[in-house]
Amino acid sequence: MHDRQRTFRLWVRGLPGLVLIGLLLAGCQAGTTAPAAPTLAVDPSQPGDAAVTCGDKSKLAKTLHFYNWTNYMDDAILADFEQECGVKVVQDTFASNEDLLAKLQAGASGYDVIIPSDYMVAIMRELNLLATLDFNHIPNAKNIAPLFHNPPYDPERKVSVPYQWGTTGLAYNSKRVSAAIDGWDDIFDPQKACAFGGLSMLNDAREVLGAALKLKGYSMNDTDPAHWAQAKEMVIAIKPCITTFDNASFADILQAGEVAVSHGFSGEFAKAIEENPDLIYIVPKEGTTIWVDNMVVPADAPSQYTAEIFINFLLRPDIGARLTNYTWYASPNEAATPLINAEITGNTSIYPPSEVMGKLDFLRDLGAATPMIEQLWTEIKSQ
Repeated sequence: MHDRQRTFRLWVRGLPGLVLIGLLLAGCQAGTTAPAAPTLAVDPSQPGDAAVTCGDKSKLAKTLHFYNWTNYMDDAILADFEQECGVKVVQDTFASNEDLLAKLQAGASGYDVIIPSDYMVAIMRELNLLATLDFNHIPNAKNIAPLFHNPPYDPERKVSVPYQWGTTGLAYNSKRVSAAIDGWDDIFDPQKACAFGGLSMLNDAREVLGAALKLKGYSMNDTDPAHWAQAKEMVIAIKPCITTFDNASFADILQAGEVAVSHGFSGEFAKAIEENPDLIYIVPKEGTTIWVDNMVVPADAPSQYTAEIFINFLLRPDIGARLTNYTWYASPNEAATPLINAEITGNTSIYPPSEVMGKLDFLRDLGAATPMIEQLWTEIKSQ
């Protein structure tokens, strides 16, 4: 599916992906001047030396256990790692950051590499659930764009390596929605929302309540209980209009016609638009989430060395490009950019322009406010 040509109706081709990576974090880290991109010491067209890729094979485990989001890895990449390095990858999937955290806190062990989002990395780091990475085993970390080197959720990048990034927004079927949708105000108006003929929202407290906060002009990282209470009432007001809360199949049910409007992640919608050009993806005008999913190693991982070698493999330029060509999410791997399909790097729904980036929030760990938010979400879901 990642090799087929794609038509996007909303977005026009914009700046090349490598430049947009700079604009991305220039917009998200106000006051930070993007440094010049370094000269890469690799030839991105070459897959690399297997001896370097696989490290010391005598230290590798026979099996690596990988815990990832649904539909977020090309199985052919895992097969290539097994062929080159002799390590079989067993992949399990989860549907939300909270599910991932709950499983680890409940005592689940045995995973070598997991893929939490930015704010969850911060939470897991504070809970001492993550191992400090040995970057001597991850030399391909040099391929990561410089502005991903010191993320707010992992200062100095000690426990995480970026995997993919994107935005959270809205997609709709232009044949079923009477007027174009351009913001959260279209969703949180019960009269409009119930007229869509089906609305899917993410099963995610921070994303759904955060969208309501954005509409009210607040940050998605607001900690004022009164503001979150307003957001709760806004979600409850449209709950009769919501067909489902879904993190895994939001794009599929939109494409299948089960809903007319869906809340979800940019890459999954991009793949759905490939199949149905009547679908349109928008970044809401009020702003939304920018997120970075990350490769991390649990503190109790059975084989940290094998995990680091696997991360290094995924950071190889050719592998990084194949990953983005499969997922249609943006890559933080600067060396991979020349190998990523042009319809991805040149599409502003995947690599948004600077005027959009300035309206986006990273979700941050809200500390003491987190139990309050979880309680509000429970109350919403129970009504």
